[in-house]
Amino acid sequence: MREFFVFVRKECYHIFRDKRTLLILFGMPVVLIVLFGFAITNEIRNVKIAVLDGARDVHSRQLVNRITASGYFTVSSYLHADKDIEPVFRQGEVKMVVVIPAGFSHDFYHARKAPLQLLTDASDPNTGTTLINYANAIILQYQQELTGEVKLPLTIHPEARMIYNPSLKSVFLFVPGVMTLILMLVSAMMTSITITREKELGTMEILLVSPLKPVTIIAGKVIPYIALSFITALTILAMGFWIFGMPVKGSMLLLLLECLLFCLAALSLGILISSLTNSQQTAMMISMMGLLLPTILLSGFVFPLESMPRPLQVLANIVPAKWFIIILKDVMLKGAGLRQVWQPTAVLGGMTIFFLLLSVRKFKTRLS
Repeated sequence: MREFFVFVRKECYHIFRDKRTLLILFGMPVVLIVLFGFAITNEIRNVKIAVLDGARDVHSRQLVNRITASGYFTVSSYLHADKDIEPVFRQGEVKMVVVIPAGFSHDFYHARKAPLQLLTDASDPNTGTTLINYANAIILQYQQELTGEVKLPLTIHPEARMIYNPSLKSVFLFVPGVMTLILMLVSAMMTSITITREKELGTMEILLVSPLKPVTIIAGKVIPYIALSFITALTILAMGFWIFGMPVKGSMLLLLLECLLFCLAALSLGILISSLTNSQQTAMMISMMGLLLPTILLSGFVFPLESMPRPLQVLANIVPAKWFIIILKDVMLKGAGLRQVWQPTAVLGGMTIFFLLLSVRKFKTRLS
């Protein structure tokens, strides 16, 4: 055990002597948080919504049909009471709820204004704003058609309310994304490059003939990166909280445990890449193309998954970053507990076990 801790200390000294590594580990989070002030949004289609129709008259049905006929929205469920709104949002599939009060047609023709409420999940503020804009445009077009028929100044007044992010701060979107990107960068890419560098320089064979077992060598190399990943995660959380007001409504212990789980998944991917490559350049290219690009493009961090073709949405399910971002948003913004995030946690845990077993098997095969 003493030899193991000495080996870990040696790896820590090696990391802190490399100024480029330190720049990546501690400079990149600050740079990315500053740069990702505004997330990129694309057009979204077939977004699942829920409808609470208290009127159930001809005009409310026409309005719902007009919203669904636009191609932007799909009604996944009809609610019966106000108490059903919060549970349907917590399930994570519904992004907007249209609330039509009783007497919709009567208020429209006699009071000359009809209230209408649009509730959106603003944990992704750009998507929430886009949904509100699309819905308002459809409602306005329907209103113009009705006023054109009756020749009266009748109006519909939608009331929009952003849930989980009422101020529409974009930082609530990019802090979880930056955390995911940095943890993947530190845990996977840096680990794969570090182990591959030992093989490229020929020092891995020297380590293997030492009294340390291969598993001990790999563990000694990845443990410093686990610690650095935690420090990086805490740095991002601190910057998001103290500088941008990013809330953490859920359990901090659960959040840190989920970060540890994602770090283990990323580390297993880094070990797998290092076992399949013999040069740092190849390991870096595989990490960039196979890990960082999917983390950015297929995780829902920058581009909404709803706007992607169906094959890409299916492909995104094998990207660990997608499930980690879902967990971060639910815990930090919605105050969800383990009961609400058990499914993405189970998927992430299954991926971690699979990649660990595969990476250990490949490592033993090539270096035994």
